[in-house]
Amino acid sequence: MSKTVIEEIRSNIVEDTYFKIHHKSGLKIYVYPKKGFKSTYALFGAKYGSINTTFKDENGTVITVPDGIAHYLEHKLFEDEDGDAFAKYAKTGASANAYTAFDKTCYLFSCADNFDESLKILLSFVCSPYFTEETVQKEQGIIGQEIRMYDDDPNWRVMFNLLGAMYHNHPVKIDIAGTVETIAEITPQKLYDCYNGFYNLNNMALVIVGGCAEPERIIDMADKYLPLSPAKNVESAFPYEPAEIVCDYTEQKLAVSVPLFNMGFKENVNKERLSDKEMAESEILLSAIASGSSELYKILEDKGLINNTFDYEHFEGPCYSSVIIGGESHAPKEAADIIKNYISELLKTGVYDKDFQLAKKAVYGSCISSLNRNENIAGAVMECDFSDREFFGYIECVKNATLEDINNRLHQQFDVNACSLSVILPI
Repeated sequence: MSKTVIEEIRSNIVEDTYFKIHHKSGLKIYVYPKKGFKSTYALFGAKYGSINTTFKDENGTVITVPDGIAHYLEHKLFEDEDGDAFAKYAKTGASANAYTAFDKTCYLFSCADNFDESLKILLSFVCSPYFTEETVQKEQGIIGQEIRMYDDDPNWRVMFNLLGAMYHNHPVKIDIAGTVETIAEITPQKLYDCYNGFYNLNNMALVIVGGCAEPERIIDMADKYLPLSPAKNVESAFPYEPAEIVCDYTEQKLAVSVPLFNMGFKENVNKERLSDKEMAESEILLSAIASGSSELYKILEDKGLINNTFDYEHFEGPCYSSVIIGGESHAPKEAADIIKNYISELLKTGVYDKDFQLAKKAVYGSCISSLNRNENIAGAVMECDFSDREFFGYIECVKNATLEDINNRLHQQFDVNACSLSVILPI
């Protein structure tokens, strides 16, 4: 792209506006002004996460890298020849962090002052990789300790044990940080291979939300600090994943006082990502089924089978989608049986209108309230960009959802024969 193009996106439903900037560097930049907000939040992300371990480069060569390398790369990018990015942020007063997810890696900061200097730091260190044998080896011990810590985390293990019970081949079942053995295989060259493939500005997005979110101001900064980045055709390759689960039950013993359970319903998806409409319908459906005001929640609570840790999630990403329900329970198998039977009956009767209306209002209200938090907006806008969805489009789908839509989604999303239970028991 030879020039920068600004697109204004407005929602008449929520009466809000943000700007989508197609920057000449190749980067998509989202600027979401919040008048009256003193703080500003910046999120700079690459469409590259723990599941992208096998990919084709520009020449069509298939490359497989060690598990955990995306997370490793996130750690190493903060270091350059001039020092550590966190030390630079300390001088501006910004609060900075980063995270690696299954399908993305994001770098962020929040500040009330010195925004321009903080943004310069963010753009500079993410676009300037610096890896040496010495620094890469040094990080192995640090990340190895982090891996061992998560190996003993009951909430982490109950989820990944569930993913292992549901997914045969998809790399979503592999721990985001990898293992001590896989990270030992990481070299500077492998880090550069991944960086050069996925940290192309055409495969990234920048979101700015808050008081300093001014389009022209952000464009000026991008012009100064972003290199021109010709698009690269790097394609992730995911193995075939059957609709069937691996097994219906798995358990592990850890240091917990109350057993934990995660119950997963695996959806058979035949495309990379779900649409705005499907995502909105899922959120309303799950609220109707398992929120604190649902009939299922009341049944489980009255029997003393759950407490306030009970929760649900639509777990979705490239070529995978499932519903996860769980929490603490003194009788996890009994709770799971009730949930499974409840879903079985619901598949016969459908969601009732009164439950649908209540859930729809709750989800819509949550969408509106999230617009008051900079980090919520930034995360949602980034997720939409990487999923080829549109932020306001999702809210509009929530508002326009019908009972018929929800019941159709119910049959797409829930199969009681593709259900696994993961339990963590006390030692």
